[in-house]
Amino acid sequence: MNQNGQPHSGAWVAFTYVSFAASAFLVAIGIFFLPIDFWMKGYLTMGVVMLIQTCVTLTKTIRDNHESSRMVNRIEDAKAERLLMEVSKAA
Repeated sequence: MNQNGQPHSGAWVAFTYVSFAASAFLVAIGIFFLPIDFWMKGYLTMGVVMLIQTCVTLTKTIRDNHESSRMVNRIEDAKAERLLMEVSKAA
């Protein structure tokens, strides 16, 4: 979903998956053909895998924080609206 609450198009979702797969594949090919020892290739591969994992985790954390702040704002808005309704009824 985007910020307006509408789902992303199928084309956009497909593009993001293809872009991720292509970039991971190209990095893997680049590491494979590097003229270095096997252990160095393993170290670089481990670093790339950890980088991808932390990018996914960071993205999810940022999204979760954004979603929770939206919920808190909705709750605060509902409380304020209820208080205003009570004040207007008393007047």
